[in-house]
Amino acid sequence: MQQRHLGQQGLGQQGLQVSALGLGCMGMSEFYGASDDQQSLDLMQAALELGVNWFDTADAYGPHHNEALIGQFLKGNQRALRIATKFGIVRRPGEYQRQLDNRPDYIHQACEASLQRLGVGCIDLYYVHRVNPLHPIEDTMETLAELVKQGKIAHIGLCEVSSDTLRRAHAVHPVTALQTEYSLWCRDIEQDILPTCRELGIGLVPYAPLGRGFLTGTMNTTTDFAEDDFRGSLPRFQAEVRQHNLQLTQGIAAMAADKQCTAAQLCLAWLLAQGDDIAPIPGTRRLTYLQQNVAAAEIQLTTAECQRLTALSDGFTVQGERYTPEGMKGVNA
Repeated sequence: MQQRHLGQQGLGQQGLQVSALGLGCMGMSEFYGASDDQQSLDLMQAALELGVNWFDTADAYGPHHNEALIGQFLKGNQRALRIATKFGIVRRPGEYQRQLDNRPDYIHQACEASLQRLGVGCIDLYYVHRVNPLHPIEDTMETLAELVKQGKIAHIGLCEVSSDTLRRAHAVHPVTALQTEYSLWCRDIEQDILPTCRELGIGLVPYAPLGRGFLTGTMNTTTDFAEDDFRGSLPRFQAEVRQHNLQLTQGIAAMAADKQCTAAQLCLAWLLAQGDDIAPIPGTRRLTYLQQNVAAAEIQLTTAECQRLTALSDGFTVQGERYTPEGMKGVNA
């Protein structure tokens, strides 16, 4: 698979080279219904064989289960993979409610715990999962810079922050990547945040690039979600707005048919075409979907096709917020 660089070389720091598509592993532990550890381990192996060389996780996924699961896989594959994980969201098992903790002491504790669960000596990319506005980002970055000097993390990332926070953080220590939601139905970052990333030489890692499955065309007005599938609580998936939002997926599906690919592949191809500094992390637990996602990296869109998709998105107003109020904690901080 094509390789991309997150972050520019500068200030003594090399950019992080990764496959154009990563693997989002959150759903292997929770949020999308029941999962099977062996199935997840098999999927990781298949992803590696297909050229996906970086996995994305967080200590909050499970909590802790996801990192431990990846750690189990890494026992035989550590040299071949890059691992991105995160700290800052503190949850109790089985609860969605969270606290945001960016205190220096907690950062050190969280990093040590992640290193132990993953079974590695250094984390390739360590994100602030959510920024707590009560803790100055400068203090957080100074603590992370200490971990870089100690060799415990190689690169620093931020998630879901404002342009101003990104600038302040980058002034303390180079930020390699920003992870945020970005897709054909979530393009707010194009106004200010994406230009700031490019000005500063920061790579972009879009999560939920397929709209948590909504953009794939596999849902309709009668789709039911399992009790442990958090999409059932998300505003954009509610029955009263779903019919409206499905109009966007119908337009994408029609264009995918013209291109002779799936809607999911078209969405990923569009994201990849937005710049070589973008590396999405679609998540899945199914081998068929993994294979389709990987194949999307080979789809070449013409300028006209990209413009047509962009115009389709521009002309559509998605109804419903991205998260519940609890989930919005720390977003655009």
